[in-house]
Amino acid sequence: MTIDLNADVGESFGPWPMGEDERLIPLVSSVNVACGFHAGDPATIERTVRLAVASGAAVGAHPGYPDLTGFGRRELAMPPAELEASILYQVGAVAAFARDAGVELHHVKAHGALYNAAARDPRLAAAVARAVRRWSGDVILYGLAGSAILDAGREAGLAVAAEAFPDRAYEPDGSLRPRSLPDSVLTDSAAIAARAVAMARDGLVVATDGSSLAIEAQTLCLHGDTPGAAEHAAAVRAALAAAGIDVRAIAG
Repeated sequence: MTIDLNADVGESFGPWPMGEDERLIPLVSSVNVACGFHAGDPATIERTVRLAVASGAAVGAHPGYPDLTGFGRRELAMPPAELEASILYQVGAVAAFARDAGVELHHVKAHGALYNAAARDPRLAAAVARAVRRWSGDVILYGLAGSAILDAGREAGLAVAAEAFPDRAYEPDGSLRPRSLPDSVLTDSAAIAARAVAMARDGLVVATDGSSLAIEAQTLCLHGDTPGAAEHAAAVRAALAAAGIDVRAIAG
């Protein structure tokens, strides 16, 4: 049994650091690099991509709404055509640095509010998928398991990967608990690791009301901006190994 373990990285901006990328990236099999719109800048993108390549992690682009102040976690009312162009622009930026570092872009995963909006809104999901397909039909579109973005990716002719979040709380309908609500982000490494094993091996996650949800995931995400992200990743890797689950990037 195998599972991809990804992390959102490259979210520093200029002199303002965020996350523990140097410690986190060697522990995961794929990374989602911020593209400069919600976080990141050209030098940070380049540094992050080269760290990922040196660590053997697959490189993905992590486009978001143009919202540096809100870290891309505020939903913006963008027309689909404008959103599509914005995503293509961001994907192209990370892809250029990846190619310069000797690899091709492996996947695309939307960030924050855009990720959640595209998970539930087929119109936005289609815009994201079109933008990715305009860049390349060979990259994988990551999206929330069971959501509209995966359907849109398939319709666009893209390979898709269903994603689950061991460090986030789930609502009973399978959506992620909004960050504006309490207990939306898990902070205990042991609990995160146990959820990762349950997701990868058993296809289950426990929702906020105590119910068990069936979840089919090819990739698990850890948020690089969460305090202790590297410790969480180490605990997840150890727990997955103990359960006989190999961590490796999804074949492109």
